[in-house]
Amino acid sequence: MLTRFAPSPTGELHLGHAYSAVLAHAAARAAGGAFHLRIDDIDGSRSREEYVAAALADLAWLGLDWDGEPLRQSARLGDYAAALGDLRDRRLVYPCFCTRADIAASLSAPHGPPSASGSSVYPGTCRHLSDAERERRIADEPHCWRLDTARAAAIAGDLVWEEAGPGARVADPRAHGDIVLARKDAPASYHLASTLDDAAMGVSHVVRGADLIAATDVHRLLQALLGLPTPLYRHHGLVCGPDGKRLAKRDAAASLASLRAAGVDGPALAAALGQHRLPTGYSLQSA
Repeated sequence: MLTRFAPSPTGELHLGHAYSAVLAHAAARAAGGAFHLRIDDIDGSRSREEYVAAALADLAWLGLDWDGEPLRQSARLGDYAAALGDLRDRRLVYPCFCTRADIAASLSAPHGPPSASGSSVYPGTCRHLSDAERERRIADEPHCWRLDTARAAAIAGDLVWEEAGPGARVADPRAHGDIVLARKDAPASYHLASTLDDAAMGVSHVVRGADLIAATDVHRLLQALLGLPTPLYRHHGLVCGPDGKRLAKRDAAASLASLRAAGVDGPALAAALGQHRLPTGYSLQSA
């Protein structure tokens, strides 16, 4: 078994991150397997080196150890570009020149159908552009690269992934519409980068929050298209604050740094989280 924890260094870790890291670490150690770290620092405009150091300090404070050196997404840009190039050569992605305002206007009347994540599905405006128009615009206009999901799903056929406990789930990537795989300020989306990284790291079991269950449909499609293995998934409940809302990095009171500064015992907290027991005032939203 090989699990991983993959924080984005865009803010301080909080109790929700700790819960996910503890579960992934415990699963690996119980099976005599490996626990790896990945730093998802592909967002160059928001990632900060001080948050990398803070995350490592937080995990050490919890008493979690990891195997090998943390992998950095920023060191794998060539791999993302190669995968995107492969999809482009197979005409499974297309350049999209729409701005957010363009998309909002096209969805405003009538509203587009919601995606599996709850947001509106991209209406496919640029999917219908001719090759000539794409070539004319691509050199001068900002653009992203979208997956032609319907075409890709037709090629991949029926897809299934395994959720620990419930078992097999049928993937429905079409429900997400034509997702973005890369843009100028992000050479690979979360979907593309995480899927490629998990395969490169040899991750056998992905332990992550229930808010990413729907995204797994997209990841399963990308695995099929790129010839990558499919790990076993375990999507856990989300930690919520006293207000009942899931924690975010802006919730300073729940940050691990603030808990450490308050004298909280890190290994004791990790042990409690491993038994699904949260500090007073916090709750677990079921998966």
